[in-house]
Amino acid sequence: MSVKKLLTKSTSLKGEIKVPGDKSISHRAVMFGSISNGMTKVTNFLPGEDCLSTISCFRSLGVEIEQSGSEVTIHGKGLDGLRRSDHTLYVGNSGTTIRLLMGILSGLSFDTRLEGDESIAKRPMTRVTIPLSEMGAKITGKNNGEFTPLTVSGKNLKGITYELPVASAQVKSAILLAGLQAEGVTTVIEPVKTRDHTERMIRQFGGSVEQHSDKVIVSGGQELTGTNIEVPGDISSAAFFLTAGAITPGSEIVLKNVGLNPTRTGIIDVLREMGADLSIENDDQSSAEPAGDIRIKYSQLKGTTVAGELIPRLIDEIPVIALLATQAEGQTVIKDAAELKVKETNRIDTVVNELTKLGAKIEATEDGMIIEGKTNLKGGNVSTYGDHRIGMMLSVAALISSEEVYLEDSEAIAVSYPAFYEDLNSLK
Repeated sequence: MSVKKLLTKSTSLKGEIKVPGDKSISHRAVMFGSISNGMTKVTNFLPGEDCLSTISCFRSLGVEIEQSGSEVTIHGKGLDGLRRSDHTLYVGNSGTTIRLLMGILSGLSFDTRLEGDESIAKRPMTRVTIPLSEMGAKITGKNNGEFTPLTVSGKNLKGITYELPVASAQVKSAILLAGLQAEGVTTVIEPVKTRDHTERMIRQFGGSVEQHSDKVIVSGGQELTGTNIEVPGDISSAAFFLTAGAITPGSEIVLKNVGLNPTRTGIIDVLREMGADLSIENDDQSSAEPAGDIRIKYSQLKGTTVAGELIPRLIDEIPVIALLATQAEGQTVIKDAAELKVKETNRIDTVVNELTKLGAKIEATEDGMIIEGKTNLKGGNVSTYGDHRIGMMLSVAALISSEEVYLEDSEAIAVSYPAFYEDLNSLK
């Protein structure tokens, strides 16, 4: 049932919070634990709906997984231990689950049917099915395998060299997961470097992978071994509080133990470029995934351009960067971000439409948006359209809106941040 939430203006935000575990790393920890030999223990796992969909799928494939809040134990039996599910695997709203899972299923000796919710049914899958088919997998589905439901028929795979037409960590990861099972060597060439959690995790589980500036190489026939994974806080979730701190007068917020993987920290670069008062403390670069505390204070911001190689490092943060831009003096231009059209919603149109309702001066372009600041935001009726990141962005906008904001479908936020409002209220 749709939930309409009343949101009101806030005075300064002050305090410390610990954002939930990184969504991308939580997904991958369950997947790698499930295809490895031996036990894997995951701490600070994100128990959001998307990551729980990943657990559900691997349980259906015969993996024993215990989960209590943010603690997960996976009893892996290797790739050979996965078993055919007697029902369709349901991935919910999770693009990461379905795309990476296709890479794993492509090398197994049974058929698996996959489907998700209405949003997943609209998201293009050929970007994954084409390279996996080149490796030897057979994948069928709606509109020649472009949309779900899809059936993956696992085969003996052969390594390929594949140049990604679009920079996508999900596609790269699906190919690498298939490559671990393929005969020979698999090389993925990237137009722009994308988040490298999969490559780091291959090493954490005892595998080997070569990383170069423009390509990633894995050899087939590798066996992985269970390990312990501590998931850092999700910088994509932290981005909403970084924005809230930067635009709400009198604020000072500390976000504890946030992941600082350089392939993900574009939001920090943009905030600094806009003049935000941001500092990093307790910076730990020694772990498999670097992390630290981020302090943000209310700041006078200026417009900037967000484009090019920066985009893959902040693709999920663009909705909240658009909000930042409404509070920055001058013009902000976001471009090279056409990938936003095939997220949970068309995030270009959705961001522009919903922020316009609140008084923002923002227009859509073919591959991004142009925002004029600084603008006083007002109240109004807005919607998440079932997109968690749109919901959190609009909730932050309400903090500085002159009138009440009513947010439709606020329950979508639980996909990645079930305790979002609880954490936000703790800072008021």
